[in-house]
Formats: sequence, structure tokens, C-alpha cells
Amino acid sequence: MAVQMNFITEELDRMKKEGLYGNIRTIESPQGPVVKIAGKEYINLCSNNYLGFCNHPELVKKVKEAVDVYGVGPGAVRTIAGTMSIHIEFERKIAEFKGCEAAILLQSGFCANLAVLPTLAPSAEDIIFSDSLNHASIIDACRLSKAKVVRYEHSDLNSLQAKIKEYEGAAGRKLLVTDGVFSMDGDIAKLAEIADICEKHGIIVVVDDAHGEGVIGKGGRGIADHFGLHGRVDVEVGTLSKAFGVMGGIIAGKSELIDFIRQKARPNLFSSALTVPDVAANLAAVDILLKSDELVRKLWENGYYVKAELNKLGFNTGHSETPITPVIIGEANDAKQFSAKLFEYGVFATPIVFPTVPRGTARIRVMVSAAHTKEHIDAGVAIFAKVGREMGII
Repeated sequence: MAVQMNFITEELDRMKKEGLYGNIRTIESPQGPVVKIAGKEYINLCSNNYLGFCNHPELVKKVKEAVDVYGVGPGAVRTIAGTMSIHIEFERKIAEFKGCEAAILLQSGFCANLAVLPTLAPSAEDIIFSDSLNHASIIDACRLSKAKVVRYEHSDLNSLQAKIKEYEGAAGRKLLVTDGVFSMDGDIAKLAEIADICEKHGIIVVVDDAHGEGVIGKGGRGIADHFGLHGRVDVEVGTLSKAFGVMGGIIAGKSELIDFIRQKARPNLFSSALTVPDVAANLAAVDILLKSDELVRKLWENGYYVKAELNKLGFNTGHSETPITPVIIGEANDAKQFSAKLFEYGVFATPIVFPTVPRGTARIRVMVSAAHTKEHIDAGVAIFAKVGREMGII
């Protein structure tokens, strides 16, 4: 390696010493409650496959049918020649599901945030109020906008109001952006109070509902539905890679907003449309959710159960309000050792360390799905107990 590239080796060495270097496992089976890794089966407690859609037979069937009709790729960006009737059908159905006038489909939830924030706040005179624990995609989207980014303390309404007051006389547009469900702790944004504050001060409300879609609200319709805020949240951003089990991002809201995003947002103008198999699978997922809330109810049942069992054992599971259950270990190397021991005994649950979470709060994020049985959960919890006792954590 050339001398000027030595920093790469040095940085990788530092990450390994501090326990921050990730060991990425390769899955050899469909994503599900049990997965195969290196020829062996493991109870899977770390995927975002909330409703078990990743390998759901209805999604697989819909993909096969759609590929026979449309082929595989769209062949262009949406604004040139990449918009197919299947994209329009999905946008209509997801808007119906969300209770919004319109929606636009993008390549990922990350791309959806990149489409919203730089498009709605393009000027240095604009201000974006951002929760301090917002997802990396929100942070990067804020950076791509030219707006001044003002961070308020996590879910702290007093901090938010103080920041708003500080910039009360500022010119330009004002936006507030927050995650709906915070992915590392499982807590829910105080969106009703946020909406009240923003309405009072004329601030546009943007919520990233990545971990709320398919999880909270009636039948998984998300955080706006959860709080009864239809029409009061200006921009709903979502991802289809969590509860929907596929890939893609959505932006939902008023028809005029979606038309504006469609015409102006760079991820829509300069990146190819989502592929046919992805759109078809997403269509099948939303059809299932429009018909029944059975899987959403099963997810919550499993989430309550695993949280209660881990709490009984004495694990620190933080303040989660959702099926996301963080098991907080502390130091990065300890979390990595805990994960390695879990894997040795048959549980796949990756460690979450800095910079994904603050230093000293490294954790195993336990993620159950509607596809897990009680037997899966009981077996997984028993292994958590075994490792916890071996390491002196419980």
C-alpha cells in the first residue's frame, strides 16, 4: 500500500484493539427466526424482519408473477423511462395504508431522507431542528442540505423549545426532523407534543418512521396513526427494509408535497428506480397488512414476552416502548465477547457498539419477529442467561 494510504491500516488496527471492528457473518439460508451460518443453524435475534416478510410465501409468489410480466429492471430513473405501472400501483396502495393523499417510492429509506431534507431546506438561511439521537441517514441528509442544523436533546421538549426560541427571528424555512421509533433504544418520539409546538411556531414536521412502519399504529400504519396525527405531520418518511422485509423507501404526505419531491429531489432524478422484484414484494406486504393486523399483534406479543423474560433475569433492557429490546452490556469488548459466546451456544445476535451507540453503552439489540415461536424465544433467553452468568452480568 502506498505510504499516503497507511492511515487505513492504522485505523483498522485501532478499531480492532478497541473492539469496534465488526465481524460480519454470512447467512446461507432465507432470513427468518432460524438462519444457517457456516453450515449450522442459529436462533436469529438480530434482524429487522419484524413481520417475517423476508421469506413470506405471498411475497415470493408475487415476485415470480411480476417478473414474468415486467422483467427485472426498470432501465432508467423514474423521470426518464423508469416509471412502470407497478411503481404507481404500489404508491397508491402505500398512500392508502398510511392514510395520506399521496406517496412516492424511492430506492431506500436512506435515499428517502436524502430526498426530503436537502429538497425542503436548500438554503443557508433555512434551519433544521434535529433530535440528538436521529439516525445516520437523517444526519447525512442534514449535512447535504445547506441549512443550519440545530440539535436538541433527545426527546427533551424543553430543550426543543429553548432552541426554537433561540432562532425565533431567523429568516428562511424551518423544519423539525425526528425518528419515530429510535432504533437503538426502542423508545418513541413525543410526536403529539412536537406537532403542537411546531404548529405554534410555523415549523414543518418531518418524521422518519423506519422502525414504526408495520410496527406501531393500527395494523402497523406508523407513528402518525399511533398518535392520531393524520394531516398534522407534514412529511412521513419510511423504509421498506424493516417490517416490510424487502427494500425501498417511501415519502408520504399531501399530493402537492409528493409532486414537489418527484420533480426536485435528486435521488429521484439521478438514481434508477426500484427493481421490479422489490416493488412486487412490497406490494404483497402492503396487501397483507391492509387485510389483517394478525402479524403485527403477534410481533408485539413476542416483543412483550422476550422483554419480560430478560428483565426477570436481571438484564438491563433500557427504556424500550416497542419490540426492540436492547440488552445493555457497557464496554464494546464485553459486548463483542457476549455476542461471540451467544454464537458459540447457538444464538445469532450481533453486538452494537460506538459509533452506532454512545461509548459505554454497547449492547446486544434483541429483535424478535412475528415468525418466532415461543420455543425459539425460550431457547434464546436460556442461552442469554447462560452467557450472562458466565460473564458475571447477571
